[in-house]
Amino acid sequence: MGKVSAKGLAEREAALADIAGDILQEARKAGASAAETSITEDEGLSVGVRQQALETVEFNRDVGFAITVYDGARKGSASTSEASGEAIRATVGAAMDIARHTQEDPCNGLADADRLATAWPPLDLHHPWDVDADALQELALGMEAAALGFDARIVNSEGVRTSSQNSCQVYANSLGFVGAVSATRHGASCSVIAEDSAGMERDYWYTVARDPAELDDHAEVGEEAARRAVQRLGKRPIKTGNWPVLFNPRMAAGLVSHLFGAISGGAQYRRASYLLDALGRAVAAPFITLAEQPHLQKALGSAGFDGEGVATSAKAFVERGRLESYVLGSYSARRLGLATTGNAGGVFNLVVECDKSPLEALMAEMGTGLVVTELMGQGVNLVTGDYSRGAAGIWVEGGEPAFPVSEITIASNLNDMLLGVVGVGDDVDRRGNVHAGSMLIREMTVAT
Repeated sequence: MGKVSAKGLAEREAALADIAGDILQEARKAGASAAETSITEDEGLSVGVRQQALETVEFNRDVGFAITVYDGARKGSASTSEASGEAIRATVGAAMDIARHTQEDPCNGLADADRLATAWPPLDLHHPWDVDADALQELALGMEAAALGFDARIVNSEGVRTSSQNSCQVYANSLGFVGAVSATRHGASCSVIAEDSAGMERDYWYTVARDPAELDDHAEVGEEAARRAVQRLGKRPIKTGNWPVLFNPRMAAGLVSHLFGAISGGAQYRRASYLLDALGRAVAAPFITLAEQPHLQKALGSAGFDGEGVATSAKAFVERGRLESYVLGSYSARRLGLATTGNAGGVFNLVVECDKSPLEALMAEMGTGLVVTELMGQGVNLVTGDYSRGAAGIWVEGGEPAFPVSEITIASNLNDMLLGVVGVGDDVDRRGNVHAGSMLIREMTVAT
């Protein structure tokens, strides 16, 4: 995949904007009172390797669009993986047919015109990687070799993958908004199996970045996958009881995401949240602020406008433990009698802000308890807040790692867990949309 010049990038964005204009014009011809469309062009290359042999080479190049039309207060949506004139007419027609058969909803409609972004900062999201399948294969082979050679107890590979993705997306609506975003995403992952006399365990590691220069060293990724798999050998049983639980950064990010699911506009207007009507209430420990930072350079969750073209902005949803705002797009805001927060499509770079401690200090504070490194199952009920999931991790005694554990269950309630956070680690993981460090929960039920 070759690099794209600034001129070539502008031409690609302009070409997609022209197609978006054709789609909106077709919607007007079909009788839509308003319309919005998102058209995306993706190009990607990925290579899979297992046991030092090439397994897969996948190349994709796709152009498709989604269209939402409004017939007064009625709404219809359709999508297609084509962008030809015939596909545009057929897809717009399908959306109009749906709209004419749906019920009127006064909350339907485009975002208010005065909320649409008129400018946004450059976010430095586009960093093409001049790499071909042979080069990706070489990186994958080296990553797997590093993992297999890390320890004699690494006995197998579940596969290694390297990839490079380049996309361009244009959102446009009949209010005249047109916004284009070009972005890249490159990554590598490695999964291996370790074995000893007691059995086998698997684990993995990965790296991902907008800029290929910011990927972790591929051999180090393989070694980390192997280290984590070996660390899981020698598991022992533990005594069921109530213990402190330390979620590692990836698991902590999931915990924060559950909170944001509960404060989303959809959960609120459907009355399907354990945090109903919670504005102004304490929803997390008093030293924690959960803030959106949508304009971070090169970050995976950065955006200058949301899925409706509304300008994004830095804001705190939870300020020192108290809920300051729900997460709202235009529709959910209207249902709740509020204003959009510029979050149609979700949050953009959610950052856990607080004083942070080294991981060793959190384990010392924990004394005896569980470090969670993996969660299984879907036992999270956002209506009641009840939380019960399968888990694996490291048992800690005297503030030091003692032995691995697995096939256990951890249980509590999300409200109690988030209010019961007693410390956050400085080991922040920025490989996703939630930037969180390890989180120490005062107490959960840990059962074998």
